[in-house]
Amino acid sequence: MTILCPIDFSAATEALVRYAATLAAGTGGELRLLHVLEPGPLPATNDVELAQRLALHREAALAAGARVTTAVTQGDAAAEIVAEARRHPAAMIVIGAHGQTGLTRFLMGSTAETVVRTAPCVTLLVKPGCSQAYRQSA
Repeated sequence: MTILCPIDFSAATEALVRYAATLAAGTGGELRLLHVLEPGPLPATNDVELAQRLALHREAALAAGARVTTAVTQGDAAAEIVAEARRHPAAMIVIGAHGQTGLTRFLMGSTAETVVRTAPCVTLLVKPGCSQAYRQSA
């Protein structure tokens, strides 16, 4: 079983990765961490920083007992997440919700909402703070 966990390096990412890693370890599955770069030219100066950030989250997931792979793609985040779930068949997507509501969500759209609607598998939407509470009680 593969669990896909899209990460954006926001403040909630560390707790989200640990939550997804705990699920993967508990099921004997693989955790696939995915970061989607914005469309446009890739800034060469950020390659090292990106690799370091991915490595930190990979290490945290390994420490939780999960088998881990990582991937980086570029494009529309929701479309890339769904495409990755198809390319590497995921049984579940564990995605963070940033809590956008009202006008902000209407104007900008919601990556998580689009993934929930279009994913080829179960999608677990984790609110900020929920994954941290789960980790402490586990």
